[in-house]
Amino acid sequence: MNKADREHLNRVASIGCIVCLNLGYGQSPAEIHHIRAGMGMGQRNDHKRSIPLCHAHHRTGGHGVAFHAGPKAWQEKYGTEQELLTQVGEILEYTG
Repeated sequence: MNKADREHLNRVASIGCIVCLNLGYGQSPAEIHHIRAGMGMGQRNDHKRSIPLCHAHHRTGGHGVAFHAGPKAWQEKYGTEQELLTQVGEILEYTG
């Protein structure tokens, strides 16, 4: 990972969990989720294709809450990874 990647991921994480924001919970600490769409098993997407998710919405919340516990149910409930990536991009453009 280079300096530009680290800076980008720091900006993404600083948004807070995009799902919590959309649910009206406000900003919550976030970790980076690399978009899985179009990738094979065990492969990670480019750092630019990442969204911020809290622990619960990323990996610890269980089926229907955490992406990694049930991606299909998660996306039906909160939106597709691509839709959320687009939203994150808009926020980053707005905040400069």
